[in-house]
Amino acid sequence: MASFSSSLPRNMIENSMFEEEPDVVDLAKDSTAFPALEPDEVVYEPRSSRLLVRGLGENDLDDEEEDYESSARLLGMSFINRSSTHNPSSSPYNRQAPPRLCSCPSARMLVVGVFILVLVASMAMALYFLPGCTFTKAGCGKANSSTPMEPSYPNSTNGELFPWNEIRLPASVRPVNYDLSLTPNLTSMTFTGRTVINMTILHDTKRIVLHSSELIITKATFQSVEVKVLEYKPWQQIAVSFLEDLKVGQVCVLTLDYAANLSHTYDGFYNSSYNDKTGAKRVLAATQFEPQAARKAFPCFDEPAFKATFLVRITREPGYITLSNMPQTTTLPSGLLEDEFEQTGVNMSTYLVAFIVANFTSITRNVSNTLVSVYSVPEKKEHTHYALDTASTLLHFYNTFFHIDYPLRKLDLVAIPDFLAGAMENWGLITFRETSLLVGNQSSPLDKQLIANVVAHELAHQWFGNLVTMRWWNDLWLNEGFATYWQYTSLMTEFPQLDLGNVFLGVRFKALAKDSLNSSHPVSVSSQVTTPEQVSEMFDSVTYEKGASLLLMLKTTLPDGQFRKGLIKYLDKYRGSNTVTEDLWNSLTQVGVSVSDMMRTWTLQNGFPLVTVSRKGGHVTLTQEHFLLSADNATHTSNLWHIPVTYVNDSCSSAPSCRQIFTVKWLKFNYMNTGFYIVHYGDEGWATLIDALKTDINTLTPHDRASLIHNIFALSRLGRVSFRQVLNLLDYATNETETAPLTEALSQLSSVYRLLDKRQEQRLVARMKVYIWGHFGQLMDSQDWGEEESVSKQELRSVLLEMACSLGRQNCTDQATALFDQWTNSNQTKPIPGDLQRVVFSTAAQSDLRWLSLMEAYSSTTYDSEKRKILQALASTQDPQSIVWILSTGLEGGIIQTQELPLVISTMSDGFAGHLLVWDFVKENWDRIIEKFPVGSYPIQSIIKSTTSQFSTQTHLEEVQGFFSNLKERGSQMRSVQEALETIRLNQLWMDRNLPTLRIWL
Repeated sequence: MASFSSSLPRNMIENSMFEEEPDVVDLAKDSTAFPALEPDEVVYEPRSSRLLVRGLGENDLDDEEEDYESSARLLGMSFINRSSTHNPSSSPYNRQAPPRLCSCPSARMLVVGVFILVLVASMAMALYFLPGCTFTKAGCGKANSSTPMEPSYPNSTNGELFPWNEIRLPASVRPVNYDLSLTPNLTSMTFTGRTVINMTILHDTKRIVLHSSELIITKATFQSVEVKVLEYKPWQQIAVSFLEDLKVGQVCVLTLDYAANLSHTYDGFYNSSYNDKTGAKRVLAATQFEPQAARKAFPCFDEPAFKATFLVRITREPGYITLSNMPQTTTLPSGLLEDEFEQTGVNMSTYLVAFIVANFTSITRNVSNTLVSVYSVPEKKEHTHYALDTASTLLHFYNTFFHIDYPLRKLDLVAIPDFLAGAMENWGLITFRETSLLVGNQSSPLDKQLIANVVAHELAHQWFGNLVTMRWWNDLWLNEGFATYWQYTSLMTEFPQLDLGNVFLGVRFKALAKDSLNSSHPVSVSSQVTTPEQVSEMFDSVTYEKGASLLLMLKTTLPDGQFRKGLIKYLDKYRGSNTVTEDLWNSLTQVGVSVSDMMRTWTLQNGFPLVTVSRKGGHVTLTQEHFLLSADNATHTSNLWHIPVTYVNDSCSSAPSCRQIFTVKWLKFNYMNTGFYIVHYGDEGWATLIDALKTDINTLTPHDRASLIHNIFALSRLGRVSFRQVLNLLDYATNETETAPLTEALSQLSSVYRLLDKRQEQRLVARMKVYIWGHFGQLMDSQDWGEEESVSKQELRSVLLEMACSLGRQNCTDQATALFDQWTNSNQTKPIPGDLQRVVFSTAAQSDLRWLSLMEAYSSTTYDSEKRKILQALASTQDPQSIVWILSTGLEGGIIQTQELPLVISTMSDGFAGHLLVWDFVKENWDRIIEKFPVGSYPIQSIIKSTTSQFSTQTHLEEVQGFFSNLKERGSQMRSVQEALETIRLNQLWMDRNLPTLRIWL
């Protein structure tokens, strides 16, 4: 995003959506060493035996086995408790001996004492390390006794023991149906509710444990008999205990009455407001339950595998409408109105339940026996048509492609004025930010491209995520990777004019950048993902973009049609249930394609390979290694990747049918960059490729040229090529006119420019500016400022002009200022082309008077895409007072909604004046920020990355490290913190390696 005067635009291609993991103990291979456990019980093995600590979703475990795993944490708790039992000082009744004078023991006494200590210690160690012994409160019984020890339980809020000691729920009880009744009060911002859960008992148990967070349980009955509810707040769990076992197969009913406040953050059942066209304040209530917030709206088994059906009733005041997953059936008047919705005809995970109480209007269309509707506030009804057209087309596409029709009778898309995520795929009731769904008739194709992207992603979720759901969050990529892949694939098929190929290429580059860090993680995480923070951090570029990139690589590797057949098999076999990654590979195997061995190397380890090409005559040798920018705390592994290698050469380079032998001048591997790896050609190989491009720029496709640019910058960061070689390659770009390679080149140069700018290397900054102008200035000056229909040309024009104006190129700033003045003087009736709005507004924002004009326009405009670009422009100011005001206003909410704070921070961080002010603001307001955005969530990840990624000095490294290490449970263990520290170290290294030579070369 552009920040002017002393900064450059970032890569235009960004995703509109987004702790260090504990070591995993090796799986014990001899299952006979672990006797069968009763449900809800845990056996603690002594440390000499191999621990069974399964990664979530790993191996072919049934539901019962998954929840009965022992864990290192509980093992430690067991030993602590056992030790304290035998420690006299731990007793509250221990009497202190009276004070006495010290005396020296005799030598004999000393020897005897030492002997006794050694004997006791030896016996304790022998007992402790005795193989196969199961420790209980009664001591060590016979080897491998199946009698479990009595676990240690935490205390409930009332001081009684809570009857469960795992953050994951037991598998003893399975919900079948929820009957939910809710009464929100939009005056007091509170709500009351009743949840009736019909459930079945899968294993004999004396407890029912489920989730509840920030709900006050006022009454509970089990089988119509009042019962006591215990609560353990740290794990957001409540429980009901019984004297007698509930028996296998028993069907029972738990009813919970409760009250709560509507949330003031963006999760759970939260309140929101907006001003209508008269300026009057309107309020509404909406839900956001992903990943673990349904428990904030109703007590439930809030894990993806606990699927059930839902019947929802909502009591409301007249003047509002209510929406939920299913169509409304009846409205009962009682002063207030009660709306009842059909019971879901499909089993759903709790995070997909949704309901809204608001004053919205809609437009509708019937598509393949499904009523598709788009809802908005009344003032923006005219902005909903493009979303309806797009959703209708894509629903038909997915129905046809997957051979499984969308299973519900209605599909609502709802634009919510105050919504944190880009969108949420609730089944039958998809919720969006207004900027992700609404677009005016005069909006540019680029604005429509964004809307289409988000709609396509969320509709893909109705199959990948809703119909078939990952068993646990460690396999979130089965939801998000697929939805990301299909958003691009569906749009390239149904809306080719939107030119999504370049965007998808940029997405793959983004994933490679993230995954080149040691702080990355595997796509399918085998280590613990249990806490809310760990779950939230799974929503990142690896899960989304790398997941999609691997699917593209797999699809292009398989014979035509096999990928589709495998996916249809997967959806059909697992519809209505939950899966792990191996289920996907098995489905592909069942249609004749064995991919498990290959794909495990890509999903079960983090990172990707660097393929090095060496050539001697007609012989070409390929070697691979882990492409890892930082060796700090690296996890060294001997694992390799099964790489589907593709290549083109000088005799055939631009057609998919090219298949060649090696009697050629040059080779370019990874055709169209469909593989998830980077290629190093060696000095000679790079030289021949550069010569080939200088001779004939069209010898490679635009995506292959972009791939070379991306790869050589990455290799420079790794230290495998000099920055001189990077500049040698870019010399060809003076003749480049295509969007993909130019966007990648400008993005990479922008990153270098910003690093130099933040280090106040002013002479180098000036030289860098001259270098950019020398290579791209003529192309910048030749850009037209009128309307442009081609999306690709719009993408290129916006990147070139944002770069030019940010560098202060006179021709650009004059044109932008003139367009802005025409816009304001005509009372905004003379439109600015949508793809040029950001550069025009941002250039204008560098003037105090025009900044004030923009502030007025921000308050009055009803076009959401335009409003967001104005906000970015306001945030690009270099005036410290304006920067502080915007930050404070964004945190407070109101004029600038708090949902936009991450965008504001990101934009300001690019500017020289803003980046230090923003970092100070984040440090001073951290506690307030994490009240708005949960620790580990994508907004927090974005804020951390934005404010630290351009630091490159030891002083800043120590400052960032010190700040986050002092946060403890308020954020110190986030993976994004480790990524920030690693990035600063890499920036330091790059500067140390390249500053001296840059001073010579530039």
